[in-house]
Amino acid sequence: MIDRRSLLAGMAVATQAAPISGSVKAPGSPALRADFPITGNGRTFLNSAYITPVPNQVVAATRAFVEAKATRPIEVRELLQKTERLRTRFAALINASADEVGLLFSTAEGENVVANGLDLKPGDNVVIDDLHYDTEYVLYARLARTKGIELRIARNRDGVLDTSDFAPLIDARTRLVSIAWVSHRNGFRHDVRALADLVHKRGALLYADAIQAVGAIKVDVRETGVDMLCAGGYKWLLGGWGVAPFYIRKDLIGRLALDRYGEFHTKRELPDGDWEIDPSARRFDYSSRAFGEAHALCAGIDYVASIGVEAIEAHGVGLALELRQALARQGHRVATPPDNRSPIIAVACAQPAEAVHQAFDAAQIDVTIRNGLIRIAPALFNTAEDMDRCRSVLKKLL
Repeated sequence: MIDRRSLLAGMAVATQAAPISGSVKAPGSPALRADFPITGNGRTFLNSAYITPVPNQVVAATRAFVEAKATRPIEVRELLQKTERLRTRFAALINASADEVGLLFSTAEGENVVANGLDLKPGDNVVIDDLHYDTEYVLYARLARTKGIELRIARNRDGVLDTSDFAPLIDARTRLVSIAWVSHRNGFRHDVRALADLVHKRGALLYADAIQAVGAIKVDVRETGVDMLCAGGYKWLLGGWGVAPFYIRKDLIGRLALDRYGEFHTKRELPDGDWEIDPSARRFDYSSRAFGEAHALCAGIDYVASIGVEAIEAHGVGLALELRQALARQGHRVATPPDNRSPIIAVACAQPAEAVHQAFDAAQIDVTIRNGLIRIAPALFNTAEDMDRCRSVLKKLL
């Protein structure tokens, strides 16, 4: 049996003792671009809202883990030390404590953990909006059938939502309001602080799918008041699949009922044969994690932190805003609202989808083309020249 109390106590000291170092590399600079092999393949990659390419540092961390597994014995203690370091790094990134971070397998699992843990009753309702991800529609439609809850959907106005769109839908039976911090559809960025204030005033909780936010923009759980969030690692956090850090405010941890159990979240066996479960957010880490991906994500978060989220946000949002203004001047119908502060821009296809695909393929530019929209998402390794190439293709498609 693993003595988790002493193990985690020792790991907490080790992880807190290593501060995140700074870096002189600026987003978009040749020095930073040299870290990303994607910039040397002859193409222009503007699709980080889909899957973000990783830097050499993440490749090296992944290779080191696999080589270690191939050449020497690996003990669980070592693997758990890495997950604790990851937990601490992610917590620092969002201004949380390590005790408020669990490690799940995907962003979708985060919302499932919340929705199933709240013990929703017939007549309760959950409020989402129509810029949310598809998982929420599937999840809450199923809970409406199986538990008798009501799903309420706030409708955007020209790609924007604010508290006035949510307020009429939130009442005494609202248990949860769920949003995408940044929408994958058009890049809209919620005013999370204002929404949290409204939700809390009505006695409900606020959950955020943060996969398009953490690593791309500043996310501060204390400043914004969000109750829970989850973010998979394969986008702006520069990791891979299989690890999704899950934040839950400390005073809420005990309110979510567990629906799965295993050795890894126990603290000790009780005299009656039951087990004491870790009271922190580690209670959600009931089994072995994707330890290899934990190494990759830890390296990705370290890289993001070394550059600085503020610098990454200023760069990505700056490129996106300039492109949006240029496209509006060209006469495109832009689905992303003016002055929106995320690195995602969506513009309506002015030509049939096949012609749009062919134009971008011919120019060797990677974007997402879906549901009548072209989604462009510059990252920390992109440049103004990349955006110029994209703009030139779009001008020809008018």
